[in-house]
Amino acid sequence: MKTAIIFDCEFLCIQGSQSRFWCAAHDPDPVIAQIGAVKLGLEGGFPLLDRFRAYVQPIDRFGNRYAIDPFFTHLTGITEENICTDGLPLQEALEDFDRFSAGVRFWSWGKDELNMVAISCYIAGIQWPIPAHRFDNAVKLFIGAGMPIEDIGRTPSNKLADYYGIEHTPLQGHDALDDALSVAYALQHLLKIGKLQPDIFDRT
Repeated sequence: MKTAIIFDCEFLCIQGSQSRFWCAAHDPDPVIAQIGAVKLGLEGGFPLLDRFRAYVQPIDRFGNRYAIDPFFTHLTGITEENICTDGLPLQEALEDFDRFSAGVRFWSWGKDELNMVAISCYIAGIQWPIPAHRFDNAVKLFIGAGMPIEDIGRTPSNKLADYYGIEHTPLQGHDALDDALSVAYALQHLLKIGKLQPDIFDRT
């Protein structure tokens, strides 16, 4: 079955980081701490075929692991214990993520790959294992399906399923897997009602 990977990532912040563009002296680099992804079938009933979640050990420019700030835990639910118990080195997490994809294109609400691959690999001093052309911006899919531009800017990924009135199990905002599920539910809905055609996922 043809598939697409819908993903999201959570990257480090402390209170106010986003409004400062991570430029304060005490802001951590915006490296990833969690990757979540959903494998969306592009045939038949457009099923959600599989799910992926990985915690990533966030390290600074000197190879030291960042501590998880309480604000980040409150925002995402990711705790110091999650990272200590389940956190993987970045290289390993990205290789697992790539294997999960089986070589198909990755889609996110925006350009999460810039933090997940470009910034995080640069900070870690490793070669990025997944080339840029494997990633694309799901926003263009929603625009193609008729979502108004003004709604794009005010609808975060974790609210997309609700935007389309889709019934679903409770999702935690700013959890990478749940945010990816919200995007995937919305895309699945648009495919089912014919607002999207599966071949759009193959276009560049």
